[in-house]
Amino acid sequence: MNPSKPHAGGKQRLVAVTLDEESIGRSNPDVEHERQVAIYDLLEQNMFAPVGHAGGPYALFLSINGNRLVFDIRQEDGKPVVAHLFSLTPLRRIVKDYYMICDSYYQAIRTATPDKIEAIDMGRRGIHNEGSRILMERLKDKVKIDVDTARRLFTLICVLHWKG
Repeated sequence: MNPSKPHAGGKQRLVAVTLDEESIGRSNPDVEHERQVAIYDLLEQNMFAPVGHAGGPYALFLSINGNRLVFDIRQEDGKPVVAHLFSLTPLRRIVKDYYMICDSYYQAIRTATPDKIEAIDMGRRGIHNEGSRILMERLKDKVKIDVDTARRLFTLICVLHWKG
């Protein structure tokens, strides 16, 4: 086991993630695949610790309410821990950029040369890293997460923004 990665059996982790279906809307197969992979990977390996709460493991319900992103954090048995609401404004530009480059990537993997696909994918990863960094900054006083957890949560936030 990699000592820098949190153990999957620890208490400071997510064991369930639910996206509000009302917030999602219709999505294409590529977006749905991103959602499924992000949730699977997130539940396999994550570090998630609400500040000031020693319990866990946790269940997370993500939704959008108006111009706010809602992190409804509960214990594994459903008992409420805390709900955090965040303005979506700081994430809007990066989410839009991420979708534009993802669209280019999905088109490229069907027709482009390997070099072009790799170049687009590098740009996609860079934007994804930036979105993850912004998310970690927004959560820093509320929920402690690692980089991989932030990356997967950013993907899920992008899915919530997708209105097909």
